[in-house]
Amino acid sequence: MSDRSPAARPARRPKDVPRHVWARERRRSAGTGLAGPNTVYVQVVAAGGRDAGAAVYVFSEFNRYLFNCGEGTQRAMQEHKLKISHLDSIFLSRVAWANVGGLPGMILTLKAMGLQRCVFLGPPKLQNYLKAIRLFPGPLKRMDLAVQLHTEPEYKDETMTVYQIPLTGKPLAAENTLPQSPGASAQGGNSPKEDSGPGSPKAAQQSLEEGKKKESPKRTGDKQKCAGGHPDLVMAFLCKIHPKKGKFLAAKAQEMGLPVGTPAILPIITALKNGESITFEGRELFPEELCTPTDPGPVFIVLECPDEGFVDAVCENETFRRYQEGLPENQVALVIHMTPESVLRDSRYQQWLERFGPGTQHLVLNESSSAVHNPRSYKIQTQLNLIHPEIFPLLTTYQSKEEEAVCSVPIVRGECLLKYHFRPQQEWQRDAVTVCDYDAFVSEALDLPDFQTRVKECKESLSAVPGNVSAYPEIVFLGTGSAIPMKIRNVSSTLVNTSSTRSLLLDCGEGTFGQLCRHYGEQVDQVLCNIVAVFVSHMHTDHHSGLLNILMERRRAFAALGQAFSPLFLVAPEQIMPWLHEYHNHCEEILGDIKMITSQSLVKGCENIKPKAKWFVSSLLESYDLAEFQTCEVQHCKNAFACSLIHKSGWKVVYSGDTMPCMALVQMGRNATLLIHEATLEDGMEKEAVEKTHSTTSQAIQTGMKMNAEFIMLNHFSQRYAKIPLFSEDFSEKVGIAFDHMRVRFGDFPTIPKLIPPLKALFAGDIVEMEERKEKREMRLLKETAIALDSLADGENKEAPCQKRKQAKNHQELPNKKLKTVN
Repeated sequence: MSDRSPAARPARRPKDVPRHVWARERRRSAGTGLAGPNTVYVQVVAAGGRDAGAAVYVFSEFNRYLFNCGEGTQRAMQEHKLKISHLDSIFLSRVAWANVGGLPGMILTLKAMGLQRCVFLGPPKLQNYLKAIRLFPGPLKRMDLAVQLHTEPEYKDETMTVYQIPLTGKPLAAENTLPQSPGASAQGGNSPKEDSGPGSPKAAQQSLEEGKKKESPKRTGDKQKCAGGHPDLVMAFLCKIHPKKGKFLAAKAQEMGLPVGTPAILPIITALKNGESITFEGRELFPEELCTPTDPGPVFIVLECPDEGFVDAVCENETFRRYQEGLPENQVALVIHMTPESVLRDSRYQQWLERFGPGTQHLVLNESSSAVHNPRSYKIQTQLNLIHPEIFPLLTTYQSKEEEAVCSVPIVRGECLLKYHFRPQQEWQRDAVTVCDYDAFVSEALDLPDFQTRVKECKESLSAVPGNVSAYPEIVFLGTGSAIPMKIRNVSSTLVNTSSTRSLLLDCGEGTFGQLCRHYGEQVDQVLCNIVAVFVSHMHTDHHSGLLNILMERRRAFAALGQAFSPLFLVAPEQIMPWLHEYHNHCEEILGDIKMITSQSLVKGCENIKPKAKWFVSSLLESYDLAEFQTCEVQHCKNAFACSLIHKSGWKVVYSGDTMPCMALVQMGRNATLLIHEATLEDGMEKEAVEKTHSTTSQAIQTGMKMNAEFIMLNHFSQRYAKIPLFSEDFSEKVGIAFDHMRVRFGDFPTIPKLIPPLKALFAGDIVEMEERKEKREMRLLKETAIALDSLADGENKEAPCQKRKQAKNHQELPNKKLKTVN
């Protein structure tokens, strides 16, 4: 029997606490890990391009951090295996959508991974933003979101100490700026409180008129102001990595006769590593004799300077000056500049850069970067393009037209996954930088068994298909995955181009604007101006968290093209307004960019009869040449809607949003030309579909058949089907599978089913893997059913003898009872 008491055993990790959190708490309670980490590096997650924004990841063996979290940050981290679950803190340089747009999705993911608490550092508006996103339905309300402001003591953990440096800019002359957000637009002195309501006709009309009068920018820059028209507070971060004590040279100590390998050496090592000299056997020993030099702890700065209005605040800051005096303990290893070219060109900023001296590296993240952040998406699209170049067009990148600044000091331009190591050695590392080798992508596909044969057969069969494909309407699938953005499928968004000058977005999940950039490249501004309306099906984050970026980039696009700005129609559940109102009042002005039409008001029989609402709806129909825009409530969460568009020329497009099989949708969609229906789960997962209120593949197809749809496109696949979903027996010549960046016209309907054989050849390995998983799941269910039936049968067998004994006993007692009654 062991004599160890239960108290002596190490505590076990609770199941609901992630392993890395448990390890960190144990380190802290033991007092270890405070001597400074051995490995620390900073890595570029998003290099500053217009499609991706700027974000950096800092790694040590003890902690992980993220600086800024724009849309697409989570997707890039998932693709490149940067562990989101290990994030300790997120630092936000300012509350602008470019920096915080990815936070709702990121927080939901952290919550799903078991993290109960996350620490955020940034300007005071960050509290307002986190309060606003709690209006989203779901787990965001229950997550502990702690904010540490610059007025509080510095942030400190096992890796580093972080000092927040507030910077206040000066307003720029209006004629010199192009606002990237509605927050910087001229909205006069009208307070939101004076409007007749958020998204009201009055607010929208004021925005339209004032936009026409005042929108005359001369340059593009990342400029945003707060609701009062004054520049936001920007937070810079000065990070000091903890010193690392020198290593004890054991071999040399042994040569000098020290008691290496015995308990007596421990106090000697401790004293020498702490920089103290010791006397051993009458001889004085100094730390430099027996230890490598102490690493004082590198310093790095993360700085966003949004425009020239902040340059003086940066150059005159006393904290920065102390780190430019050349003192060894204050030597800055790296400055990360999230700074536009206009600021880099500013002579004041260039002089400030020079003051750091030659020992400081400078990393620039801005829109001049055309780095590819999602190479897997480019790879899949390149391979799909081999099957059908028109339906699967090649992706492009957005290239900034602004000339790069020439700096007086050497600078490094950001690339996705570029690293700068602080420890063990200060150096740049490029081995992980993302590259797109298109030739390799093509070769890999062509080497797959049967792929070339299936493509050839497909092209031969298509030669018999009539080629008169009308250019419009054109459906471009921008996001075909569910829940969270992943490397191959982004979350929900579909662009419907009704003509060469008019487009409509069906849902607008995180990263929708980035997808538009990758699909249209330098034409993206014109596409944004063409978007007159956005339909948001319901309030789940993966369906609407890309909306604000579309609003802001759309305003910027109108100005860049010199066109008069006009707000877009937002057709959405009325429950979206508290969120938009909160963001408008406390973060950035956006309500002037929308004309709100509630989904509830477009349900047949419930039409809104108010004159202003009628005017909005008639304007919407006129913009797209539509005969009808109708919605119906579907079976998903509360206030979830599908929509139907009927064009005056006769075509009809129906979009399901998220739903279980729903008769209201069938009735609204009767005789649709095209049904776009969610197919989140595969056949055989009907129980899970009910639990999650989604549809299986066959359920989606059957809905299309019931409504007599001419063609059905399946989308919104669970991310377990990253590349391709499992095929159902119900697949026919009327059914197609949506991929991100797939382009479909009505004339393509006969073509799309013929693409299935080459698609099966391209993704053969994935299909086999999914079928094996399905087989295992079915075997497990059979086993569970058999066990349940056995236990039920055992219960019945045990019950039978008991029942017989009970009946015999009752039979014996019956005469006695009769006698008692007689007596």
